[in-house]
Amino acid sequence: MSGWRKSRNLSPDVYFTVTLIIRMAVTAAFLLAATVTAERAGPLIGGLVATLPISAGPIYIFLAIDHDAHFVGQSALGSLVGNVTNIFFALTYALMAQKRSLAVSLSVAFAVWIGIAWAASLITWTLTSAIAYNVIALAVALWLTASMRHVRSPQVKARWHDLVMRAVMVALLVGVVVTFSYHIGPTVSGNLAVFPIVLSSIIFILHRRVGGPPTAAVMANAIIGLGGFGIACLTLALTADRLGSVLALALTLAVSIGLNLVIFFMRRRLVAA
Repeated sequence: MSGWRKSRNLSPDVYFTVTLIIRMAVTAAFLLAATVTAERAGPLIGGLVATLPISAGPIYIFLAIDHDAHFVGQSALGSLVGNVTNIFFALTYALMAQKRSLAVSLSVAFAVWIGIAWAASLITWTLTSAIAYNVIALAVALWLTASMRHVRSPQVKARWHDLVMRAVMVALLVGVVVTFSYHIGPTVSGNLAVFPIVLSSIIFILHRRVGGPPTAAVMANAIIGLGGFGIACLTLALTADRLGSVLALALTLAVSIGLNLVIFFMRRRLVAA
């Protein structure tokens, strides 16, 4: 890419703008493919697909291009802490959506997300404390949503304006994180990388189509997937400095996909039994 820039005599500002647009477009396309799959596959698969690194993964690739491995590792620690805010985001929505409207349920979920994110920003986190934070949050959320995970959800077909909305949302997130990562530092970059774009877009679309309880079932299953996502963030935090960004990111993706596959097959065996 640097040779292309030189051959076309692009200024640094133009080069940055062009590459940023390309990054935003690639991430948006990836998000659309994954979230359409999530909506059509039922609550379990939908929840697990929604918690794959659909938006965070491309963001981390771009962070690795722009920063060293230590920055990526520290960002992963921020994402591990931010994973708890997403657990409580999904939990809050699932509880509210049993009887409340989309506007109320989603607004309260975002209010909880903001409050917990703000409180977490006041703490200096270590890997040990971040792991304990995730374990406690996950245990509470799984217990509270145990009865919600098996509600049937009809398949829906995404409309073109839903797809455009999702593409714009995730593209803006990528633009913000990549543009300001030099100024906000690794921890905040990691937190923003896991902002619940995918979860909120699925909620926004499904709740209007099938209602609160079926959408809450997707979020209840997503909480299980967020446990696996937390382990993936931990993997990246532990290996970025040791293996380098490329190998660490590849290992993290394998861990994320592998854990979700294990969860899927275990749940299928339990249902069959």
